Amino acid sequence: MYQVAVDKVPKQIFRTYDIRGNTLTDLSAEIVHDIGVALGSEALDQGVDTIVVARDGRLSGPQLFTALTTGLLATGVNLVDIGMVPTPLLYFAAQHLGFNSGVMLTGSHNPKDDNGIKSLLNGKTLSMDKVQNLLIRIQQRRARSGQGKLTHYTGIIDDYIQDVTRRVQLKKPLKVVVDCGNGVTGVVAPRLYQALGCTVTGLFCEVDGHFPNHHPDPAKPKNLEVLIATVKEQRADIGLAFDGDGDRLGVVTSAGDIIYPDRQLMLFAQDLLMRHPSAKIIFDVKCSKNLAKVIEAAGGKGIMSRTGHSLVKQRMYDEDAPLAGEMSGHIFFRENWYGFDDGLYAGTRLLEIIARQDIGSAALFAKIPDSVSTPELNVAIPEQEKYAFIDDLIAHAHFSGAKIITIDGLRIEFPHAWGLVRASNTTPMLTLRFEADDEQALTEIKKIFREFLLQQKPTLVIDF
Repeated sequence: MYQVAVDKVPKQIFRTYDIRGNTLTDLSAEIVHDIGVALGSEALDQGVDTIVVARDGRLSGPQLFTALTTGLLATGVNLVDIGMVPTPLLYFAAQHLGFNSGVMLTGSHNPKDDNGIKSLLNGKTLSMDKVQNLLIRIQQRRARSGQGKLTHYTGIIDDYIQDVTRRVQLKKPLKVVVDCGNGVTGVVAPRLYQALGCTVTGLFCEVDGHFPNHHPDPAKPKNLEVLIATVKEQRADIGLAFDGDGDRLGVVTSAGDIIYPDRQLMLFAQDLLMRHPSAKIIFDVKCSKNLAKVIEAAGGKGIMSRTGHSLVKQRMYDEDAPLAGEMSGHIFFRENWYGFDDGLYAGTRLLEIIARQDIGSAALFAKIPDSVSTPELNVAIPEQEKYAFIDDLIAHAHFSGAKIITIDGLRIEFPHAWGLVRASNTTPMLTLRFEADDEQALTEIKKIFREFLLQQKPTLVIDF
């Protein structure tokens, strides 16, 4: 039943909270088939007999989707194919159709030749040891055998829009620019915001896995340049951008300012805590120090988590929190929604808040505490070295007067600045971020980290 020899299974694609790999080197149709076999077998062992499946708009999608579904069906599990849709619609369909399990073929915001698999069984995202258990199944050749049934459901986009617009209404119409970056959100986003009564200008909404205009990753400022220019030109109320599979949100105000997700969370937290005093709100280790202060000032309790969409989501459920988010743009609402990360839905909640105001989005966010900070920065490092390097940094982290946080990588907090370095869960990179009270403090914290990293590994290429 398995097609790949045990010694040829690419272990590196089985990551912390999903499966990701390069389709030219280590994510072949054969290995995707075997992952399907492992997933189908695991599902049946957990009492799951039906799984919703979908894919994004990657060029490798059709071939790998066939391999994935063939592997799943060969175990005897039944499949409901909802087509090419964003990841949030896969999560939505799993609950809406009553099966509570789903498998999404998506490369998210990774380079165009990458692809991957996100999985949900019995309502729980597969991450960490559960992802590793799939690798072990393949290595041990443990599999169920049967013949599942494949059915197609074509109405999920209509169902999703109907559900969202039943929950979210705008007090006044807004002018919105949406940038889908040629990712799969193009099949939903314009329709969704039009259904809310917005006038929508769409940018790069044609699904094209070549990503000919810019990469669909709103965490990178360069990918928002056209959106910023268009918002200003159109005199729009807000600009929204999405990553390749739609589970992350980027925001640009009416003045063309980028609002990073931790500041988005500040606004969402203030709004939610008016209805749910004392609620817990989860955020990841990359977020601003101001976020915890805003949450506490509004009467809530902020809780820092490890980075990773499945890890933040699990912490949200563990703490019974109604809202969670991370700096990369994953926002989770349990208030009036289903609790999964959904950039499209987060966008509707932002529009709802803006539409209640007598001021524009630029003035609204001007009231939210800000600081001098960097976006996420990356430093290349070999995949097999990155975690050991972080362990080495932690072992040598001795900084007078600083608070050391090691829940995920190394976060060093000084009174007027902090910096973070951690191993990316999805790429062969170190991910860094810095924040400070002023430019001088920001320059100094970057210098401290640059010297510290090069002291431990002089061959790193650092451009910050």
